[in-house]
Amino acid sequence: MFGIPGKQAVSMTPAAVQKISQLMAKDGHQGLRIGVKKGGCAGMEYTMDFVTEVDPMDEVIEESGARVMIAPMAQMFLFGTEIDYETSLLESGFKFRNPNVTEACGCGESIKFADT
Repeated sequence: MFGIPGKQAVSMTPAAVQKISQLMAKDGHQGLRIGVKKGGCAGMEYTMDFVTEVDPMDEVIEESGARVMIAPMAQMFLFGTEIDYETSLLESGFKFRNPNVTEACGCGESIKFADT
């Protein structure tokens, strides 16, 4: 919808590909749908849901068995984002490196875009 021909809207690191593929196989999901919604102290939050059905309006990115769907209203906010999966001593989870973010709260849970 908001893409550049020949360029994927988001990219995934090998760690993210591995984790998404593992979770899809384990629970029979069709993929991970990502989006954004209003909320948090910076104004917007990422959303992530494993889904059993692909919405025909979603942008679908597939890599080595991992499938990510981008909700239509989030596509312009997520273009150019890299999805990673990081594990540390205290936490593990998906991380977004999004060039469209202008501010983030101190806890890293909410973000702000120039247009919001």
